[in-house]
Order: sequence, then C-alpha cells, then structure tokens
Amino acid sequence: MRDQMPTALPFTSPWLLAPMEGVTEPCFRDVVLERHEPHDLGGAYTEFVRVSGTPIPQWKMTEHLGPRRFGQPVGLQLMGSEPGPLAASADAAIRAGAPLVDINFGCPSKGADKDCAGSAMLDYPDRIETLVRACVAAACGRVPVTAKIRSGIREDAGLEEIARAAESGGAAMITVHCRTKEERYRDCADWSRVARAVAAVKVPVCGNGSVETHADLERMRRETGCKYTMVGRAALGNPWIFSGRQVTAAEAARFLLDYAEALRDRRSFHENGIFGRIKKLLSFWTAGGLFASAAVKDRWLREKEPERLWAWLQEQAGSGTLHVSKSR
Repeated sequence: MRDQMPTALPFTSPWLLAPMEGVTEPCFRDVVLERHEPHDLGGAYTEFVRVSGTPIPQWKMTEHLGPRRFGQPVGLQLMGSEPGPLAASADAAIRAGAPLVDINFGCPSKGADKDCAGSAMLDYPDRIETLVRACVAAACGRVPVTAKIRSGIREDAGLEEIARAAESGGAAMITVHCRTKEERYRDCADWSRVARAVAAVKVPVCGNGSVETHADLERMRRETGCKYTMVGRAALGNPWIFSGRQVTAAEAARFLLDYAEALRDRRSFHENGIFGRIKKLLSFWTAGGLFASAAVKDRWLREKEPERLWAWLQEQAGSGTLHVSKSR
C-alpha cells in the first residue's frame, strides 16, 4: 500500500491552521490565507465533512474547498466509520481538487459518538487502520492521505498503538491532538504525548494543542520532535499567530469586517448568523489591541444589535488607533 503514497506533503511551512467545525469554511480560511505568505502559514483544512452511509458527491467537496486558491494547500477532512463510503468520498475530494485528504479520528462530539466516528474510533485501532487503508487505496497515489487523532478516549496508554495503526494504514502524516477525548478542550494539553507519537512512528507527526503564541510554534517542534505544528483556537483570537506580526486595531477590525462581508456576499448568511459568527471570534479575540479592557470586550459580546457592532468595527478599521476608548 505504501508504494502508492506520495512521499512529499504539500505544505509550504511547518505551521498549519487546524480544521474546526463551524469555523474553517471557505470564507474564514480565505481571510486568513490572504493575509499570510506561504512561508508563514503552510496550509489549512476544511471543516470535517461527515460521511455516513452514502458517499459525499464531488460537487459538495468543491463547495467545501471553495472557489479561491492560494499558495498554501487546503486539505479536505473527512469523518466517517464505514470504509466504502469514506473511500468513495476521498476519491470525490481528490477529483474536486483537494491536494490532500485527512481522516478525522479526533472529534469528541456526541454526534461523532452516535456514528462511532471521530474520537469514538480511538478504542479500535484496527478499524482506524482499515479506514486509512481504504482511503489510501482510493487515493491511489494522487495525493497524500493523513490522519488526525486524539491521545485516547479516557487516558493515553494506547496512544502509540493508535498512531502506529494510522501509519500501518498508509497515513503520510499523523496529527496528534495532545488531549484525550474526555479532556476535550481543557487547558491540560500534554506535549509529551506528541513526543511519544514521534518516537512510535516513522512518518511525520504534527503536534496540536495549547499553542498560544507565535513562539510556541517552534517550541513545540523543539520539545517534541514533531515536524509540523497545528493551531486551532489561538488562531481564532489572533489569526496572525503564524507570522507573529503585531497588527493594529484597524487591521484587526478590517479582518472581522472582511469575514462578515464574505459570509454575506458569498454564502448569503442571514445578518443574525453573521453576527453570531463574528461574536464567536470576539470571544477569543486578542489581536491588535482591539479591546482596551475586559469590560469593553464583554460589552460588545453582550451587544444585541448587529448594526451597532458593524458601526464600531468600521470606526476602528478607519481609525488606525491601537486602542479604543473605554466609553461607548
């Protein structure tokens, strides 16, 4: 099986934007990617595409990939539990133009549990191997197939076995989220788990979890031996974490406005839906000194009228100032 697998991953730098449900659809990815050179941000992923009993058609994969292309690759992530539909969906993703296919064994949601997909598979390394092998066979050497895992369900004793199962199936890279399923997104990520996976397999490992600053990107590689570092939630608060560039409040506000405009124009989101997406980012936001205090941030998170938030962001985008006034 391994001789069908491309040896080179297409990433343009070691830093990667994680797949995040409800976040990394094409509009968000585009406003992030267009602000980074390929040497700063090496690649991104779609939200996971759930595959149940029926393969996902090519046209739907095209929608997930979006119309724009950048210097960095955007991998298409799949999540499912049946080899046939998952493999057929991988083939459809490749025909739609995906430069790599990633298999999700990390999602801790109840929906994933119900379908015995995502992190629910972590207790069954043999099934992980079977699913990866099926997708590698479907890819037939056209693009690499990778796998994203958590460190276990309740505890991490089986981490090495899980990683080796993905490798045995033909995964070209394994991303290790260094929390267990039950730890979900708690602030308890253990980077030593990434180092254990590095020692257990021969393919490249990507580390994921508790990367908070630009300096953490290289620190994780240095401390664990992983080849790539993936950033999730920290990129919601500071999309420039990959380059380390310190942006102004005006640039931060413009990012949020551009994202809102893309959702409005390209996806025809209802205004309240756009408002919800932007406020979700604001709950994490740290970039550009956009908020002068926690109280100012809280005030805008409690805002009920979208027009007021848009007007405030427009004011910040045009001001070029580092901080906003504490008064409304």
